[in-house]
Amino acid sequence: MSETTHDGTVAVTAAPSPDEGLTAAELAAKYGLSVSGARPSLVEYVRQLWGRRHFILAFSQAKLTAQYSQAKLGQLWQVATPLLNAAVYFFIFGLILHASRGMSRDVYIPFLVTGVFVFTFTQSSVMSGVRAISGNLGLVRALHFPRASLPVSFSLQQLQQLLFSMIVLFVVAIGFGSYPGPSWLLIVPVLVLQFLFNTGLALIVARMGAKTPDLAQLMPFLLRTWMYASGVMFSIPVMLQDKPHWIATALQWNPAAIYMDLMRFALIDGYGAENLPDHVWAAAGGWAVLFAVGGFVYFWKAEERYGRG
Repeated sequence: MSETTHDGTVAVTAAPSPDEGLTAAELAAKYGLSVSGARPSLVEYVRQLWGRRHFILAFSQAKLTAQYSQAKLGQLWQVATPLLNAAVYFFIFGLILHASRGMSRDVYIPFLVTGVFVFTFTQSSVMSGVRAISGNLGLVRALHFPRASLPVSFSLQQLQQLLFSMIVLFVVAIGFGSYPGPSWLLIVPVLVLQFLFNTGLALIVARMGAKTPDLAQLMPFLLRTWMYASGVMFSIPVMLQDKPHWIATALQWNPAAIYMDLMRFALIDGYGAENLPDHVWAAAGGWAVLFAVGGFVYFWKAEERYGRG
């Protein structure tokens, strides 16, 4: 296109661009462009996550090995830490506060140790999950992979740590008169359900922690409150027998208490079904499915925002 100026010369102007007036979305559609790191469909996301299963396992094993690499006792701290916690709780709650009401020492000590080990499994999964994204930004920004791999891997790491610690738990149970029997087979489904619950919870706090890193500083206080409300050191119905019945019922139905009580029921001969709430297996399965599915979907919805900003 050309036009004559006032001095008689001819000025040539560029032809209007064929893309002029198009929106960014229309331009992307016209040239076949897609958003980098866009969130895939839920089904595709599950497929991608399954494709990274070897990475998830290897990453969890590497983290587990490196966790105590600077300590002289190394992996023994996986067992020593919860055992020392159990010893402290026994001194305070068992000897001073007499929280073992209604239980003999042969029942109370494995009751306490089981509670500490099982709750530590959930506690550690949550603490590692809340830092899963914010604590690994270099990896998140450098590589393209389903971000759910990180919290899932950290939960798997804590499961491996618990399995290692279960040897000591078995020794404690046997040492106080609870010998292996058919009920010990229930340990497997209890661990599976708790792992699903922990993984879902880790996914939820991972998304929250990615947006609000300060949540990692608040989480220990929330977990400590949850621990005291879950009957780690005492029997909820016995301790609250003089309180309104609904309080004990609500505390017994919280998932941490349910998984601890099921593990105690499986391991300890003197801890019978009368200590469990009604429909306890349905509750354990319901919590596991609710958090595993809900947590996964909740985390997936923010997939394209992790590591940005």
